[in-house]
Amino acid sequence: MSYFEMIDVCKGYGPPSARHDVLQDVNLSIEKNEFVAVIGFSGSGKSTLISLLAGLESPDSGEVRLAGQIMTEPGPNRGIMFQNYSLLPWLSVFQNIEIAVKRVFPQMPRRERKSYIQKYIDMVSLSGSEWKKPSELSGGMRQRLSLARTLAMQPEVLLLDEPLSALDALTRAVLQDEIIRIWEEDRRTVVMITNDVDEAALMADRIVPLTPGPAATLERNFPVTLDRPRERKTLNFNPEFKKLRNEVSGFMMDLNQEARQLRVESSIRLPDIEPIDLSQVG
Repeated sequence: MSYFEMIDVCKGYGPPSARHDVLQDVNLSIEKNEFVAVIGFSGSGKSTLISLLAGLESPDSGEVRLAGQIMTEPGPNRGIMFQNYSLLPWLSVFQNIEIAVKRVFPQMPRRERKSYIQKYIDMVSLSGSEWKKPSELSGGMRQRLSLARTLAMQPEVLLLDEPLSALDALTRAVLQDEIIRIWEEDRRTVVMITNDVDEAALMADRIVPLTPGPAATLERNFPVTLDRPRERKTLNFNPEFKKLRNEVSGFMMDLNQEARQLRVESSIRLPDIEPIDLSQVG
């Protein structure tokens, strides 16, 4: 039995007469401490999938299991990091983390809590910004804060919902390295949603493509066997990396082409209509 898994999961929205099936027969098995990247096109159901893993959504059928237990609602054992930071703007860096820590560890003494929170602030290189509000932080710093808050809850599984997609390329690269560094120091099970093949190959142990929707499902697995730590400066010259990137990119392009063809073939065709001879009318 895998540590974290989705078993025959289906999810859709709307009434039966106008139902939109987002995910269909999704099966995903993740081992403890494994870093898995689910990659897919926009609109394919990636955010729905991560919401199901987090317990923010319930499957119409099928199960989500963690350590053998069925997950039916959100819990501190799964920490999620979104694209939009989800910070409380009226609280400082320290206070945004503190509110999460208090909820998960309500019995932690105040003095211990202070040093505990500081450890995570230092971990994401926000030392010196403890009392700044989110509006005083750059986009990259806000995402660091979001990561620190999630990690401070000590989740068994870290869920990353395209958390770096809105950042500029340089900031994104810095945070990619930061997440990898933290993960290598304190291994947690990670599921990352992304639409960037290079990001997936740099960070993950395994890449799992999601087919284009509607009724998207997970396709074949691509193991990432590149040695760790992975050196960004030399990765583009690594033949194994280039081969993996080309295989995944080519596979995704083929999936997209097949989906387009199916949409064309299933589009509504009007029946042939015999022309009307107006001279015979009336």
